[in-house]
Amino acid sequence: MTGALTMISTPGYAFTRTWFKKNEKIWINLFETTKPARVLEIGSFEGYSACWMIAQSAVMGATHFEIHCVDTWEGGVEHQPGASEEVRMADVAKRFEHNIATAKQRTPLRNLQVHPHKTLSHLALAKLIAEGRLGYFDVIYVDGSHQAPDVLTDAVMSFPLLKVDGIMVFDDYLWSVDGKGDQDILNMPKPAVDAFANLFMRKMTVMRGGTREQLFLRKYAD
Repeated sequence: MTGALTMISTPGYAFTRTWFKKNEKIWINLFETTKPARVLEIGSFEGYSACWMIAQSAVMGATHFEIHCVDTWEGGVEHQPGASEEVRMADVAKRFEHNIATAKQRTPLRNLQVHPHKTLSHLALAKLIAEGRLGYFDVIYVDGSHQAPDVLTDAVMSFPLLKVDGIMVFDDYLWSVDGKGDQDILNMPKPAVDAFANLFMRKMTVMRGGTREQLFLRKYAD
């Protein structure tokens, strides 16, 4: 169960944030049951989740894996000066490049493709749609901007890129930049995720086995 985690915990990587680690168990189950070959990740930060997926694919004996990583590497509201997760995003971008290069160097995968998209997510998603990648991805991981309008835009624009029977995962479902009791619904993923799930209920279904931090939806119709 800890194969991928062991691989990316070895010296050489440069992770300062490992938020994804707490959800590793459910992601192992996701990879074992769906065996995704093509993943779209919105929000990559230092590349921990992307490197984990590369490693997990190798652990499972896959021969090829393709991941598209969308991020501005400029940070969200929680990363700006004075915020709770203040970081220097230029350093984050450098660590992403270093970590992906390390993963590429160490992977036994014969065919690994990593495609960074350094731009706003709606522009990257529009480009993928224009390229004809409809129904292309097995898994789409939405973990970019945590502001509700952005989350809803990412979800709606990602939907046609996800194949039927594919999985869309929303991270930080209950996250808020504000303290308990003072939450601004426009600065939370939950209202956007709920709206998307309700409006697309005839095309997607909420999967059992999610966590407080992550919500999983399975697409069953275009």
